[in-house]
Amino acid sequence: MKKKFLTVTLLFTLITGMIAGCGQSAGGAASDSGTGLNNTEKVDDAIMNATAVEDTDGYVYTGEAPITKEGGTIKLLAQTSNYPNVDISKAPIVLKVFEEAGVQPEFQLIEYDKYDTEGAEIISSGDSDADVIKIPDSDPNQVYIKSGHFVPLDEFFDYMPNFTSWLSEHPIEKAELTAEDGHIYYVPGINLADDYQPCLMYNQVWLDKAGLKAPAALDDFVEMLKYFRDNDMNGNGDPADEIPMSVAGEFLPYMFGPAFGLDLVSGFQADDQGNVTYAYADSENYKKYLEFLNGLYQEGLLEKDYATVDRDTIIDRMSKDLTGVGFDYSWAMSMMYSNVLPYYDGTEATAFVGVPPLSGEHEGFYVGRNSLSGMFGVNTNSDSIELAAKFLDYAMSEHCQDYYQWGFEGESYTVKEDGTREYTEKGNDNDWLQQFGINPAFVLPAAQSVEATDILVAPWHAKINVELRQYIKHPWPEIYATSKESDTVNLYMPDIQEQVDSGAVAFITGEKSLDTDFDAYIEALESLNLAEVTEIKQAQYNRYLKALE
Repeated sequence: MKKKFLTVTLLFTLITGMIAGCGQSAGGAASDSGTGLNNTEKVDDAIMNATAVEDTDGYVYTGEAPITKEGGTIKLLAQTSNYPNVDISKAPIVLKVFEEAGVQPEFQLIEYDKYDTEGAEIISSGDSDADVIKIPDSDPNQVYIKSGHFVPLDEFFDYMPNFTSWLSEHPIEKAELTAEDGHIYYVPGINLADDYQPCLMYNQVWLDKAGLKAPAALDDFVEMLKYFRDNDMNGNGDPADEIPMSVAGEFLPYMFGPAFGLDLVSGFQADDQGNVTYAYADSENYKKYLEFLNGLYQEGLLEKDYATVDRDTIIDRMSKDLTGVGFDYSWAMSMMYSNVLPYYDGTEATAFVGVPPLSGEHEGFYVGRNSLSGMFGVNTNSDSIELAAKFLDYAMSEHCQDYYQWGFEGESYTVKEDGTREYTEKGNDNDWLQQFGINPAFVLPAAQSVEATDILVAPWHAKINVELRQYIKHPWPEIYATSKESDTVNLYMPDIQEQVDSGAVAFITGEKSLDTDFDAYIEALESLNLAEVTEIKQAQYNRYLKALE
């Protein structure tokens, strides 16, 4: 997904490197010989045998603050906040974690938008003296690991009771974090994976005016779009200014692929028998998907410049009451779409409302997210490796996660008589909350919270999230590939992806004919070694299933 669609908001900062073709997106860490995930037993043993170790002054860190009685400094290489008015190094929540840990922070922060490149260069050079480093991506091909830049954390699990406990409770994530050599190198942040995911949204006022209910089938959906197109839905006297559907091109696979039995978001997919295929090479269902979109395009229901439409354009249209259908991350429902409508009064009846997925010959679903987010490792150049391991362990503890999600009682939130929480007046001010350091994933391994998100969005939005949760399907798992697999996938997938991207636009717009040119498209994919890549993905998925046994 392109960065312009990764919303710069409180809870939806995503990691990069999650596109099809990266080694991590293909499932399955390998053993040294590349024969399976048996090396996870090394990590299992490390977790089972982890015991608290006594410091030189007799202090034993048990997972609670302080991490040491001797004090010290933790040098942290990470990134600035994506909010330009926020100095994350001075945020009270962040400083509280260091204060409780009993260490002083020394921040080495790179500008948010430059971290992917500049952070990678610093790590690759091996010259950083930081103790803890945020990984610019998820190190999908184990470049940093194999270069020896990070400490295998499982060798320090005696100092990491919170992390070892978390790994025991999250076997899928543990498998995903286990590298080819059987070690675990990174402590992750955690995304919401099943809640507040991308979904279809309708302008409820337009639906009510048309006397329609949210359609469940593709055919009914098309009829609804035609009604929106042909009637003066905004009541401004101009029956020709309505744009029935405003969806960025990158979201079309999310929106329509499942109705054709395709997970076009992940690309590679497995059926109930564990057989792996490439969704974009499905000669039957993918062709039907393209035929459907071409039909929308020819009818004027999918706009001519759909491939270049961005979120700013969509929000502007909604503010002018020009469009009736959207598709975006659920966060947008009440926080970016509904609140710009000229008649929104805070109720579901006047909002852009999330609805179940569309179905065609196949039952619809929504593709969720992988839960692993920004990762942190301990630098092998650190002069304080044990202290850094303890700090990372404390920083990802449930105690600190509570800070990340809520802040401090009485200042950013209060506890009601029934035991539930609510943000204070200051806490409801997103600018203030950001400056306070809520969700500091830029510098610490923070986990997102459904409860904290529920409080931020409109009540009707939180209710809809619960209703939509049943439709979420897990994406292709993120697990490290072997060196050989990574080399092969990274060699062939860029050309395959280019063929897919260019072919989709050509078929949807009618530049190429699905009747005469689609077979040539499939043949082109096959000529680009798709079968070899799929064979690798199958082997990785088999290993992944074995690991989960």
